Amino acid sequence: MKRVALITGGSRGIGLGIAEQLANNGFDLAINGMRSSNETGDVIEQLKRFGNDVIYCQGNISSSIERENVIQQVKKHYGKLHILVNNAGIAPKERRDILDTTEESFDDVVSINLKGSYFLTQRAANWMIEQKKSDHGFAGCIVNISSISATVASVNRGEYCVSKAGLGMATQLFAVRLGEFGIPVFEVRPGIIQTDMTSGVKEKYDKMIEEGLCVQKRWGLPEDVGKVVASLVKGDFGYSTGQVIMVDGGLTIPRL
Repeated sequence: MKRVALITGGSRGIGLGIAEQLANNGFDLAINGMRSSNETGDVIEQLKRFGNDVIYCQGNISSSIERENVIQQVKKHYGKLHILVNNAGIAPKERRDILDTTEESFDDVVSINLKGSYFLTQRAANWMIEQKKSDHGFAGCIVNISSISATVASVNRGEYCVSKAGLGMATQLFAVRLGEFGIPVFEVRPGIIQTDMTSGVKEKYDKMIEEGLCVQKRWGLPEDVGKVVASLVKGDFGYSTGQVIMVDGGLTIPRL
């Protein structure tokens, strides 16, 4: 019986890299995103080439109504959910010094990156608990895709850093709460990953990487993150709930 994974923000960038790795490992997928199904049809078909079932669930996870709609779509189509990957996230529309950041920007970023993921986890976790109680063999898992920005301060996008730091604590909270049900919760912190979100700063980071920003002198790729998530949800780290996995090429290693 195939396990079902819901991946938020799973139709592009890091989320798509995760989706491809999970599909390749035999998971059926529910891909969430804010774009219309007309814009994501090619991606869904691309994921189906692995021979798995894939559905697209449009919705903005910052909205309680749309979060519930996503869950109901998964429930209607699959009737089960084993894996939640909270990957959906946005950067500030405009990078501004924390002395000038607007409340509007703060609310936009935190509502998706932190609040949306927090309450989607709450909803999915309660459903996973129900499944576990009716089937002791049920194997659930939750993975939060955070960022090195959870601990690396960037004063020109403070709202993003705060949202990721909050997601780190959410990981620990849910790990503790879900421990009695055997549902592990993990946090993955990517570093500089080559996606459409980072395309605007490619020249800047090309130079920094060449000058030694990372121990491994290259950009990270979505598949680098995807492989880690696949290993986590398969159960390879069954005794490590609540832990943080860095996927940053050694960027955050303190060096002299």
